[in-house]
Amino acid sequence: MGMKVGIAGFSGSGKSTVFQWLTGVKPDPAKMQTGQTGVAKIPDARLDWLSAHFHPKKTTHTTIDFLDTPGLLPTERRDNPRRLSIMREAGGLLVVLNGFSANQLANELRLFREELVFADLEIVTKRIEKLDEQLRKPRPAKQKELDQAEHDLLKRIVAGLEQGHMPNSLGLNPEDEKAIRSFQLLTLKPELVLVNCSEEGVGRALPADLLALAPSAVSAPAKLELELQELSAEDREMFMQDLGLKDFSRDAILRTIYTAMGQMVFFTVGEDECRAWTIPQGADAVEGAGQIHTDLARGFVRAEVVGYEDFVRVGSMKEAKAHGVYRLEGKTYRVNDGDIMHILAST
Repeated sequence: MGMKVGIAGFSGSGKSTVFQWLTGVKPDPAKMQTGQTGVAKIPDARLDWLSAHFHPKKTTHTTIDFLDTPGLLPTERRDNPRRLSIMREAGGLLVVLNGFSANQLANELRLFREELVFADLEIVTKRIEKLDEQLRKPRPAKQKELDQAEHDLLKRIVAGLEQGHMPNSLGLNPEDEKAIRSFQLLTLKPELVLVNCSEEGVGRALPADLLALAPSAVSAPAKLELELQELSAEDREMFMQDLGLKDFSRDAILRTIYTAMGQMVFFTVGEDECRAWTIPQGADAVEGAGQIHTDLARGFVRAEVVGYEDFVRVGSMKEAKAHGVYRLEGKTYRVNDGDIMHILAST
């Protein structure tokens, strides 16, 4: 199972072009008001190697579901929270900036983040107003205590947002995060900034003021690569040589998005299937087992684990045991990106 990433940006940023470039799905204007979804397979040379090694009947890559929505309108700010609300169900945001115009990219990103703050403030202040009403009514003491705690937390978040502080910088504890989870705040979601650049922008360094705001920002010529894909192999190679392009950037960008959203993979291998499984960075072995099947998490006993690099070096599970890189791990084991795991569970 993959994760869902919302593609966001101002109207004219080229985000629908980015959506098509990443997923291969052509934007449908009729679906934009409710959001259009497309799926992208995440390339992984490690899984390709494992598949070539085990020759399974099936190889399954992990995926990302991308959600494209209407572009934001700087001149009609009242409508932007509605446009952004479609993205609340997404696990992260891919923010597309217009690299074709002379506009300052850093300023465009600041304006976009202001829209996120504006949309979140609308959600949170409405909840505070409702809590104000509830606190004025006679209610059981325990419920009143819970309402007051939520009210205080939300007032703290509003104060932070109004001062330009994102909620994740306010030192929220796990209980606080659980209390506000249902709001699906956009300002709490992981974010990656993608500059949708022109042909002239290929290979150029991103502006320092943009990188100061978004150090992990990346750039890609989505429109150019889409056009090149439509050419014959011979013409495509010729044009790429003329442009100084050695390869398309799409696969690398997909892997960057995946990591930026806080995700990693572990592998299960065998003659039937070699498969990459998505889990959050820092997840434990039980969470990994649950991705495969809830019964494996429920009856988890232990995990047999070999790191990918170790497996490639020794060449087989038998040699992994002989070289001491095969391990038995318990419930609290923190999975590493690229681990090869076999879950043992009681039935």
